[in-house]
Amino acid sequence: MCRVLDLQQAVLAGNDVRAHELRTVLSARGTTVVNLLSSPGSGKTALLEQELLLAGRRGLPVAALTADLATENDAKRLARSGAPVKQVLTDGLCHLEAAMLGRHLEGWLPDATALLFVENVGNLVCPASYDLGETLRVVLASVTEGEDKPLKYPTAFGLANLVVVTKTDLADAVDFDEAAFRAHVEQVNPGVEVLLTSVRTGEQAGALLDRAAAAGAGAPVHTPVMARSGSHGHGHHHDGAGHHHGDDDHRGHAHPYGDDDHGHSRPGLHAAVPGAS
Repeated sequence: MCRVLDLQQAVLAGNDVRAHELRTVLSARGTTVVNLLSSPGSGKTALLEQELLLAGRRGLPVAALTADLATENDAKRLARSGAPVKQVLTDGLCHLEAAMLGRHLEGWLPDATALLFVENVGNLVCPASYDLGETLRVVLASVTEGEDKPLKYPTAFGLANLVVVTKTDLADAVDFDEAAFRAHVEQVNPGVEVLLTSVRTGEQAGALLDRAAAAGAGAPVHTPVMARSGSHGHGHHHDGAGHHHGDDDHRGHAHPYGDDDHGHSRPGLHAAVPGAS
């Protein structure tokens, strides 16, 4: 058991190194990353499509990368917005990792991208432990999933900078108890903002886009207590400038995306960042 735990910690520590480097590179080129986590069927793709459409109308340069175990269905939906979209097929892996994200961004992400939305694999367990170099971590739950979702998945909700409730047009039909849901969120992540949304009615349309743009502009971002304490194993720290990791293990890595599967160094995005070493 100890060897398994040691291996898990090593994997997470390595991921944190690459996430820190990815965050540094993308921040230098003016790109803010928003990591979207939820269970399957929460309405994450529908909400993201709405926000991408609004970004286009506002003239805000955005892009989206969406991850699934199979099919390119979500990428096809999101591409209707006109924004650059890329599908990542994880071949059975239940989460994205920073090195994986970085490899898929190389040669694809437009230089002028202000906001990059990453639609993580539909899963509230594995993705919660992996920092992707994001500035804003958003956890979504639909009203149909029950008010106790935050208590069942305390790591995912406990590390969120923002919690979004979707499909509020169905709240009455499923007897959704908003007060109970908010109380459960507060229990695992005191002070985090909860947004109520509905793509069907347009409730809070553009709110996610506003929060993401504000975070990219340096506005304060909610810092979860769990992240400050590092109780989930590798301690992310969130503020208006993104995550900060307090150890020295992130120094001396020339390439932000680590090595490829054969151990060869990858050039990363350094060449795309003016003045980057």
